[in-house]
Amino acid sequence: MTTERFRVDGEVAIVTGSSSGIGRAIAERFAADGVDVVVCSREQGNVDPVAEGIEESDAPGDALAVECDVTDREAVDALVEATVEEFGGLDVLVNNAGASFMANFDDISPNGWETIVDINLTGTYHCTNAAGEHLKEGGGIVVNLSSVAGVQGAPYMSHYAAAKSGVNALTSSLAFEWAPEGVRVNCIAPGFVATEGVEDQMGVSAEEVDRETVDRRMGTVEEIADLAQFLASPASSYLVGETIEAAGKPAIMEEPTA
Repeated sequence: MTTERFRVDGEVAIVTGSSSGIGRAIAERFAADGVDVVVCSREQGNVDPVAEGIEESDAPGDALAVECDVTDREAVDALVEATVEEFGGLDVLVNNAGASFMANFDDISPNGWETIVDINLTGTYHCTNAAGEHLKEGGGIVVNLSSVAGVQGAPYMSHYAAAKSGVNALTSSLAFEWAPEGVRVNCIAPGFVATEGVEDQMGVSAEEVDRETVDRRMGTVEEIADLAQFLASPASSYLVGETIEAAGKPAIMEEPTA
């Protein structure tokens, strides 16, 4: 086996929530692999620079920037239509768009709850449902982005944890339904990743992530892009319906002094 099996070459992909952070890293990684990639976000002005950067780079893949709110089904349908019109099909869907805020459960309003569930869970439904017809045409791939919060819960983020748990369940359920159609569905559940949002909350930047030790409390967007590339490549052909935690291994106890 060669490293060619780890390439996602000659495909067309949509990466939602790709104006920054994990989504942008995945989009840029795909384009570097030769994938024609559609980057999207709620604001056109946020994704235009991403697409322009890909087009101006040496990446063999092309890029198209589309404004899309994943909670708006008409906008999602238009996103898929624009993708197929521009690139002739759709092979990979990465459901990365997400949002959250921290609050005690008692302080989460019905509107706050619905907003987070709509973006993280219903948005994943909209995009996957709209893309299904095209993904089934050529044995496509769905990569959902969840969170360890959806596996083990998260205090002060119960709305987010509930939504991401739903994404995990949707992944395993849909994997069974779509496997006979030739579509593989898997999920990544990252732990803390050094994005701009996490840096603002926790004060840890990507430059401070140390890979000289195994005390890995924080990941990088590139490490999550590595996993997305693997799941979208032929190298992961035996993985179906999995939610893979990429959360590092923090130190459990200090080394004895005596």
